[in-house]
Amino acid sequence: MALDASASFVASESALHEEAAKRAGADDFGDPSYLEGLRVVLDSYDREAQFTTMGRAIAFHGLADILAKRARAEQVLKTRPEVLELPIHRPIIITGLVRTGSTALHHLVGHDPGIQVIEYWLGCQPQPRPPRPTWESHPDFKTAAAEIEAMYQTDPSLKAIHLMMPEGAEECRHFLAQNFTDDYFQVNATAPSYNEWYEAKHLADTYTRHRKLLQLVGSPTPERRWVLKYPVHMKNMRALLDEYPDACIVWTHRDPSQVMSSYISLVAGFRGIFEGETDRTAIAHEQLEIWAAATEKALEVRSSLPPDQCFDLHFRDFRADPVGAVKRIYSHFGQPLSADGETALQAWQQSTPREKHGAHHHTMDDVGLTRTETLDRFAAYMEYFGIAAE
Repeated sequence: MALDASASFVASESALHEEAAKRAGADDFGDPSYLEGLRVVLDSYDREAQFTTMGRAIAFHGLADILAKRARAEQVLKTRPEVLELPIHRPIIITGLVRTGSTALHHLVGHDPGIQVIEYWLGCQPQPRPPRPTWESHPDFKTAAAEIEAMYQTDPSLKAIHLMMPEGAEECRHFLAQNFTDDYFQVNATAPSYNEWYEAKHLADTYTRHRKLLQLVGSPTPERRWVLKYPVHMKNMRALLDEYPDACIVWTHRDPSQVMSSYISLVAGFRGIFEGETDRTAIAHEQLEIWAAATEKALEVRSSLPPDQCFDLHFRDFRADPVGAVKRIYSHFGQPLSADGETALQAWQQSTPREKHGAHHHTMDDVGLTRTETLDRFAAYMEYFGIAAE
């Protein structure tokens, strides 16, 4: 059955799998738990999304692509079952509200040769990490580079908002998306029924797969400690800690009024690729409630953890001394930083000045939220962590 982008999403479930199998050269998608999330996405896209003709085609392509990546990873895991025995010990996991400096922190830490991160291209196509000199000639690396370039050509402002590089440290989003449980599906489309299901779902199956994909990518260097990053882990902290009970949490903080205006601008940019004109006010109120509720859930989990399992990093402190912030995190969690590692961090920091890729201008007026209602909604969070309004 050929994939028809004008057809119903729900009616295209089989065609999407067939297209994915053709792209992957494999038709085993593994544990069928992913089907629940996929079916919620398909239904929401049919009933609620406001895709343009091109956006609809991109959405169909994206769903088939995620399924293909899942099938490819499953195929590799079959040939390397031993990787599933590899330990993942005390991973350092950066999370917290969106737009709090976590991406800059992760890119910086990713230059320490003593740890390992998920590189963008390996997040897209999980496989044992090849030797570094071979990356640029690898077909999957080239595909990832082209994907990023196409995204930035569609909306050049996105590069100033969120920097992505094929060789750079990347969020865990690709791994979570393989179970169709990720913010990708609520960011890129109007999908309230998916949001309701996703925000209430305990993602045990998602984090089980997350571990398998980490074990696969890190199998050539299992002795190196993982440093991961994704604000979405804050939403799912209970499921995250069920899978990684010894995880070391770095929680990044910033004035939520600065966070929300920046993030809503980012969401509007990505959603605009799929839906054309976007209602920023609707997006603003949707995302305000999603992230305020996520913060409240995470605080409940945080209250049950030993104090030394978490490290709080405020945006102003990270900006004042990025490398010093990394040193404090490492000291807190017992991670050594070699002289070569510190030199590499300093070199990256010096070569990447603030606003190197342009300035991201955003205000609360642009997104239809008032500063007062944002600060009121996050008042308990700000009080708990002593966060000052900027």
